[in-house]
Amino acid sequence: MRRKDREITDRSEMEQVILSSPVCRIGLADGATPYIVPVCFGYQDGAIYVHSAMEGLKVDILRKNPRCCVEIDESEGAIQSDNPCSWEMRYRSIICTGTAAFVEGPVEKAQALNCILEHYGGEPQKFPESSLEKVCVIRIAIETMTGKKHGY
Repeated sequence: MRRKDREITDRSEMEQVILSSPVCRIGLADGATPYIVPVCFGYQDGAIYVHSAMEGLKVDILRKNPRCCVEIDESEGAIQSDNPCSWEMRYRSIICTGTAAFVEGPVEKAQALNCILEHYGGEPQKFPESSLEKVCVIRIAIETMTGKKHGY
């Protein structure tokens, strides 16, 4: 990291950013073509969980290449200056790399979906097995995590 003075090195602070952010973005590679998609998510035990339709570009890419990158951030806006070229942002951001896997069993799917619900303040639910069969759940096992901040 070029700006070591802005690096977040404390894992608990990085996890605080993850747990307080409403959206994460998943970066995927479809051969030579990059693809990034914002998703609702949950975080638990060093993994990001997302849900999806059973079909679509995200799912197609992950089936071919499960390696991915996750970006999560929070911002409190611009830090203004008299010199417009000196404006900065007040932010914290986290970038993770990992490998995605499709969650298959109904018990594991329900646990992952409840992780996502709880991230947004929802209560755990019991899901009908027929509903679980129709949803794709993806677990991204985080392998590396870096953080950066300014103005906090």
